[in-house]
Amino acid sequence: MSKLFVYDLETTGVKYWKNGIHQISGMVVIDGEVKETINLKVQPNPKAVIEPEALAVANVTEEDFKGYMPFQAGYVELVKVLSKYVDKFNKKDKFFLCGYNNASFDNDFLRALFVQNNDNYFGSWFWSNSIDVMVLATVHLMSNRKKMENFKLKTVAQEMGIEVDEAKLHDAKYDLELTYQIYQKIV
Repeated sequence: MSKLFVYDLETTGVKYWKNGIHQISGMVVIDGEVKETINLKVQPNPKAVIEPEALAVANVTEEDFKGYMPFQAGYVELVKVLSKYVDKFNKKDKFFLCGYNNASFDNDFLRALFVQNNDNYFGSWFWSNSIDVMVLATVHLMSNRKKMENFKLKTVAQEMGIEVDEAKLHDAKYDLELTYQIYQKIV
């Protein structure tokens, strides 16, 4: 049985040790079937540095955060969903994390969220090897790469014939949907 947690995050900057998460979108996929989706808008950790440039990319403001759930509540909601599908006490029952450029970005932020909530058992939920859709797409689009302007999510999705609504980019829920469409085309 394959269990994927396909996900995307929006953050207040690019440094997981300094910045925080403000949106967590995820999709539980078991044996190719989407079981559940989440879209949590969370207040960043109060200690997180908020970079105005990062907020501009995601088209959010610090004022928006006042209507979001506290980051601890977001963590609790996330764990509640994970625990429906994985027994964290069973070493052979875990999710593969799956995202776009997650291996070098999102995974570190997600792990930091667990640590910030005094949970050192991130590895009880997720296998250490994750699925990075950007890496999969690299192999899939190798012969086209020299013609592509960049390898951002939007560009890769368009190159694979997926329609992209540019106004929705950098919303974790929308980016997650594009990522999963790319993943499905490749595998």
